[in-house]
Amino acid sequence: MEGNGETTRPELRTREWVMPEQDQRSLGELLSELTTDLSTLLRQEIELARVETMEKVSQALRSVISMVAGGLIAYTGVIGLVIAAIVGLAELMPLWLAALIVGALLVIVGVVLIQSGRSTLSQMSVVPEKTVESIREDAEMVKEKVTS
Repeated sequence: MEGNGETTRPELRTREWVMPEQDQRSLGELLSELTTDLSTLLRQEIELARVETMEKVSQALRSVISMVAGGLIAYTGVIGLVIAAIVGLAELMPLWLAALIVGALLVIVGVVLIQSGRSTLSQMSVVPEKTVESIREDAEMVKEKVTS
């Protein structure tokens, strides 16, 4: 067996018990390193949660702005409809018809904007889903390392 490059069993046992110099750390050093790594991981997870939450707040803000803009446009449409009704009743001329058409269009646009903002808000979740998943993965990894 030795002639073909294979090692004998006693040599294998000797190699199994020899540990590289870098792996001969004390339990205190390992625990200190684990504490440092967990602290760094926790800080990174908190930062991820903050960034993800800010993205969701920004999206919610855009939806609210859209709803407010839709409300203002719809209000302008109502004013146009009121003016059209006044002009129509007062003069019964094509001027009121033009005001009526413009007012109706503004109301329609406003309603569409309000519904769009409402739909976006109702589908949005404020839970930082990426962070929650990342924390689950980290917990599983730590559990595997501790049980190994």
